[in-house]
Amino acid sequence: MILVADSGSTKTAWCAIEEPDKKFYFDSEGYNPFFVSPEYVQESLNKSFPSDFDPRSVSSVYFYGAGCQGDKIAIMQNTLKSIFTRTPEIAVEGDLLAAARALLGHNAGFVAILGTGTNSCIYDGQRITHNIDSLGFLLGDEGSGGFIGKLILTDFIRGRMSAPIRELFYDTYQLTPHELMSQAYASKLPNRYCAGFTRFLTMEGTDPAYKDEVVRKAFGLFFANLVSAYPNYDRYDLNCIGSIGYTFRDILKEIAAGYGMNTGKIIPSLITDLAAYHAG
Repeated sequence: MILVADSGSTKTAWCAIEEPDKKFYFDSEGYNPFFVSPEYVQESLNKSFPSDFDPRSVSSVYFYGAGCQGDKIAIMQNTLKSIFTRTPEIAVEGDLLAAARALLGHNAGFVAILGTGTNSCIYDGQRITHNIDSLGFLLGDEGSGGFIGKLILTDFIRGRMSAPIRELFYDTYQLTPHELMSQAYASKLPNRYCAGFTRFLTMEGTDPAYKDEVVRKAFGLFFANLVSAYPNYDRYDLNCIGSIGYTFRDILKEIAAGYGMNTGKIIPSLITDLAAYHAG
């Protein structure tokens, strides 16, 4: 059995491939090694396996994850080895390579991740040739769910929402500005905490003009600070994976067009395409 995982900061999608045409899927929490410990991953993942799943039957694990870079790759490999004790092959790669393989296969192009976090690259069909660091939640991640959530929270806390939107926000979450700040700073996963507030923009009653304002600001900064910094970026189509990019894809396409980029595939998740890549 081959096991393929696509792990973001919020959720991990898994596919177990028994034969090319025989697969089953399940989900677990997201395991970004910058935010969670090996012990946390072990406990959470063991609770997430389907009841009839036997880790000892897995011959290969291909784990692609947000935050899997540098020394974090070895940390995640060792964590997975402690769970899949009889698996001879355990490969850990970054989520960006997963996005490139799922979106483009063996074709070259430009790839973006717009989910809880942000990432982007130029891919030559086999490897990533150029990547500008998103700088993560604290310093960057423009265009991500975490970034959009921060914009919403700061608008509420600083009184920049119109009275009807502010009232709807408070009625929805029942949190004062002080309580929001306390929770955000106390959260063990602040990126996930802030990203959760992006749902407010798609709620019934939220002013569409406010949604457009916030999303356009976030995507505008994503293009200004990241996309446009790539050499000859406008020669590529924008291919994007992630719930944020997919949910607000109409705005994303408009911003991309303003920067001279056409759009290719924009999909909410990639586990099906990534599993197909590994199933051959």
